[in-house]
Parts: sequence; structure tokens; C-alpha cells
Amino acid sequence: MTIDLVKQFKHFVTQQQLFQHQQPLLLAVSGGVDSVVLCDICHKAGYQFVIAHCNFQLRNQQSNDDEIFVKKIAEKYNVPVLTKSFNTNAYAIENKKSIQVAARELRYHWFEQIAKDGTVTQLLLQHNIIAKQKKTAVLPTCILTAHHANDSIETLLMNFFKGTGIKGLQGIVPKNEQLKNIIRPLLFATKQQLVQYALNNNLTYVEDASNATDKYTRNYFRNQIIPLLTTIFPKVEDNLKDNLLRFRDIEILYNQSIQRHKQQLIVLKGNELHIPILKLQKTKPIVTVLYEILKPYGFTAHQTNEVIEVVNSTTGKYVQSNTHQAFKNRNWLIIAPLQTTIASTILIENSHEVIHFAAGKLSIQLAEKGATIQTIPTVAQLQATAVQFPLILRKWKQGDYFYPLGMQKKKKLSKFFIDQKLSLSQKENIWVLEMDKKIVWVIGLRIDDRFKVIDTTIPQLMITFKSLDASI
Repeated sequence: MTIDLVKQFKHFVTQQQLFQHQQPLLLAVSGGVDSVVLCDICHKAGYQFVIAHCNFQLRNQQSNDDEIFVKKIAEKYNVPVLTKSFNTNAYAIENKKSIQVAARELRYHWFEQIAKDGTVTQLLLQHNIIAKQKKTAVLPTCILTAHHANDSIETLLMNFFKGTGIKGLQGIVPKNEQLKNIIRPLLFATKQQLVQYALNNNLTYVEDASNATDKYTRNYFRNQIIPLLTTIFPKVEDNLKDNLLRFRDIEILYNQSIQRHKQQLIVLKGNELHIPILKLQKTKPIVTVLYEILKPYGFTAHQTNEVIEVVNSTTGKYVQSNTHQAFKNRNWLIIAPLQTTIASTILIENSHEVIHFAAGKLSIQLAEKGATIQTIPTVAQLQATAVQFPLILRKWKQGDYFYPLGMQKKKKLSKFFIDQKLSLSQKENIWVLEMDKKIVWVIGLRIDDRFKVIDTTIPQLMITFKSLDASI
């Protein structure tokens, strides 16, 4: 049965809300059968487009021949054409990327540049393809690529074996959330349907010899894996194409569930996430939910299990990504940026650090044996053997207590501040240093008696505070 691809194309564009009929389009055309069919369908459907072709200079004269061929396609449809040559090999070497990744980056960067600078609209106006109407001129340019259903199936399988989670099982989507002006309007059609369309409409196209080699992962799946699966499951492509739609629906439901869990678990405090330990431990499935919470902050799937160990631990363990730390503070799991002046909870990892924070600066170092005991409040001299890292630097909160130096009884910080005759603004700027739920030092005021130097013949820990506020 002959399938009307033009009709299906228009239906798919409308159903998926990909672009408006009068919107200027930039068609990425390589000269292969997929992009040639895309041109013909867009022409017959009455869309307004400009052709763009990348010459990656990877196949010597054949690359130049492809460029000439694409220019002839533009002449056939009487539309503008843009071409650009890239030294892809040099770019790949300079940026330490594979040829495929390099070509992709160069291609899309150029496409985005053309789409944003108004080139497409200007060319369409110059060629009288669109009238000089304000409404048309302000519509953003959409970039159309000729990815089809088989490309999406290959992506699905590659992602499945790589292990990318539910999102990767969607394959290629018609419109990307991050790159909304890049559209794939041929995903409803299979490769076989596109080839048959070209045959029925006497369309000529070029063959890229690199598609026949199994050097690239995608080609190996295309030329080896999928044909092998087809010998066992003849309808494997149709089944996987149907599954792509199901997986997209599953991801919608998955994201809705994850969002509900995040709303129930996460307490935002400035630029930090605070998660109640007891609530998190009762969450099911904890690994999946916690992974989705941690992922935006650079944590890997493997580190998710490490964070769960931290949650269940009674010691001062922590897990660190390139940008954030996850650690336990009393009944909370805290995800905080690595040391910054705007963080309200900071993890101090060792005894040789300088910590910049909102109230000032802490300098930490080991003191020599026999060092004279300091009595000034901006210096905390502690028995090093009593202190175990990591320490937590945070703002004080209601309910905090400690054992003020020289006292054997605990005292709430709120009462201690009254005794010290601190003003409201001074109290708001007080920070504490904590270890294993014990306050070591009310910074700039007094250390905890449990950490004082008892024996000057053993190592001491010296912490110096330099305040940004002269009144502290």
C-alpha cells in the first residue's frame, strides 16, 4: 500500500506542534536520500525554506561533489542555499573530540548562528519567497534535520546498552527541550519509506561511503545488530518504533512522580538543598529518587549509592561531585556548593584549609607542641586529638547548645547571646563550627569546653577567624 508521506508529514507537524505553516525553515541537507526527501516534501507541502549544507572536508573530492549536488537541489526548488566548509579534523584534534562529535558541534553551532541572526528570513525576502509582512518576519527560524524512525531506533538501542535511563529510551525526539528550534519532522517515517518515496518521485541523491563501514558505533548497530535481530524477530523495527512512543509516555509519568517526591523531600535554603533523613529513608524507590535529586549537581549514578551510605552512617562521611558536596548534618542530608562565600553550610575536610564564608575567613592549621594558649575570642585553640574531620561550618539556629569554656553544664546559644549582650544584627551573623552534632566553637565568641587544650605536649589545632564585621 502506498503511503502519502506529504500528508503524514503535515499531520505530524501539526500534531506535534513543531512549527507554524508560515514559519521560515532552515533545512540541513547533506545530499543523502533522507535530506533530499525532506526537501521535496517541504516543497510540496508549501513550506518556506532555505537549504544549508556543511562540507566537513573528510572525503576529499567526494565532499566537494556533495556540495555541488546540494546547490543543484536548491536550483531545482528555486530556494536559497548556504554552504560552509569546515576543517573538521583540525577541530577534532584541537578539542580532543571524535570526528563524529566534532562534526556535530560544528554543524549545529553554524545552524544556530544562521537561525538567530535573521539570515534565513532575509534570504526568503530577497528571493520573494515570503512577502514583507511584519508577522512573518518576527517568527523565529526553525532548523529541520532529516532524522527518521530508524535513526531513533538505533539511538534507543545504543542508549539501552550504554545505560542512560528512561530518558535515553525515548530515542530521538521531534523537538528537544534545550534546543527548541531544532526540529526532526521525519521521525514518523522509516528509512525504507523514504527510499521508496525517492524512487516513486524520481529523486536522485548521493551515497556516503562512510555509512557502509562499521567503524562508527551507529553504523555497527545499523549494519550488524539490527539486521541480526530482524532474522529472529521480523517485526523488530515496527515493535521498537511503537515502544519509542510508549517510552516517551513513561518518561512523562516518571517525571511527574519524581517531581512529587522532590516537592515532598527538598527544603531549599539559599543555594542548598536540605532533605530530612527519616523521610528520605522511607522513600521508595530511594535510589532512583535520590539519583534524580543529585543528578543536576554533577553526581553520578554510582555516587548515589555512596550518598545512601552517608545517609545511613553515623560518622562524618561525605560525597563530592565537581561542584557540590552531599553530607549529613544531624537529621538532614545537605547538598551544598563547594566552598563559596554564599553557602550557608560548608564542609571542612582537613586541618590545612582557608575557608571564605559570608561572615569572614577561617584559617586552620596545626600548632606546634607547647604553643602558648591564646585567649582572644577570634582564635580557637583546640586539642587536636579531640577533633575529627570533616567539620561543618554553619549559621547557628534555635535549639543549638554547647558547653561554654570553663563550664561543665550546657547552655543554649540563645541564652549565651543574651549574656553576651549581642544585638539582633550581631546574633544573625553568628556561625558555629560543628563536629558530629557537637558545637566545637561559637565563632568569634567562645569554644566548647570539651575541645579545650588539656595537654600542651600533644598537637593542637589553631583556627583563626577574621571577620568582615568589625562589631563581631
